Amino acid sequence: MILKEYKIQFTQELTPVYDEHEIDSFFYILLEAFHQMKRIDLAMKPEMEIDTMQLLQWETVLSQLKEQKPIQYILGETEFFGLPFYVNENTLIPRPETEELVDWILEKSKVENPKSKVKILDIGTGTGCIAISLAKNLPNAEVYAMDVSEKALAVAQKNANRNTAEVTFLHQSILETEDLLQQFDIIVSNPPYVRNLEKEEIKKNVLEYEPHLALFVEDHDALLFYRKITELAQKNLSDGGQLFFEINQYLGNEMIQLLKDYNFSNIELRKDIYGNDRMIFGIL
Repeated sequence: MILKEYKIQFTQELTPVYDEHEIDSFFYILLEAFHQMKRIDLAMKPEMEIDTMQLLQWETVLSQLKEQKPIQYILGETEFFGLPFYVNENTLIPRPETEELVDWILEKSKVENPKSKVKILDIGTGTGCIAISLAKNLPNAEVYAMDVSEKALAVAQKNANRNTAEVTFLHQSILETEDLLQQFDIIVSNPPYVRNLEKEEIKKNVLEYEPHLALFVEDHDALLFYRKITELAQKNLSDGGQLFFEINQYLGNEMIQLLKDYNFSNIELRKDIYGNDRMIFGIL
């Protein structure tokens, strides 16, 4: 079958579920994954044919996409901050908004700690995307990463190996931690922050496939993880230490107040690429 003709069928079958831009994105991601070709390569070879086995490969993925399974889980990998990452059902899929958080940390670190050693802790590391990206881009950093899930940590360690990043991983529940037992210059976290009342806003591909342990928090205590981490940061950040969070877009004011309550200063709330309150920073 000619691949360009198959693209028409691929698009038609996914149109009831996705918009045209998403379908195009899926097609070209798979083109590169299956045939090591980019859009321009297919344009240069409009008569390229795929054999029966290759067609079966495409059809298998197509059926999963129709069920709204995330393409990152189908392929078992994604890209974050220019680096390749393994993903599976035990980890959240890294998102562009989190890349902005990493970029902010790098921006602050390169201005305020250009040469000195910095000690960083990433709490709730998941795939390890934040910790590994920081370790790769801050040669002067000693990076630690913590998660309650052993399965997530196995993925994170695999990603650290894949990217030759030096990260020390800790299997630990932050909610059961009374003291981190060492001092850090930077603590960062993207903890669970979606309230159950917001589930109706969540797309099926997230709600049915991504781990709820890493996503949701009870409505009556939406700042549970933030409060605990901020309390520990107050004890375990060095003088002038920095605290960074990715946050629920609806709770920006509450987060500002939380950091004030724990004596953080220079508090800054930032919007993400979509115009939502998404990141917050404070200095101890």
